[in-house]
Amino acid sequence: MKILVINGPNLNLLGKREQSLYGKLSLKDIENKLNNEFKGSFFEFFQSNHEGEIIDKIQISKNKFDAIVINPGGFAHSSVAIRDALEEIDLIKIEVHLSNLSKRENFRQNLITASACDGYISGFKEESYSAAVHLIEKYLKVKEKSK
Repeated sequence: MKILVINGPNLNLLGKREQSLYGKLSLKDIENKLNNEFKGSFFEFFQSNHEGEIIDKIQISKNKFDAIVINPGGFAHSSVAIRDALEEIDLIKIEVHLSNLSKRENFRQNLITASACDGYISGFKEESYSAAVHLIEKYLKVKEKSK
């Protein structure tokens, strides 16, 4: 199984930034965790602070991956363009957030990009990524059996 893991703006600062909200692990630590936990899967990890680069990565994913895990960071609340790119890709897509958005500022309650995904996970810090991959594996196994 091939999974593209996309991380948006400021996620390159994980491990240093507001650890009470985002956890103590760096983005590299999360990558290592997923690779160790899901040895049967291939992951490609991508992080950008630039909206257009994220859109480009989503657009080229169609025939290369089975699924996308995306943490769009602040773009989750503002990017119709990322939402539109996700909408056009026929892959299972799960949006993840490290912090519990329902306990945060009002502007973080509006998730523009999540509606273009199959579901979203919020509030479990780095375990949000593991939960997403677990659900993707389960979903793809069921889909394969139904063929």
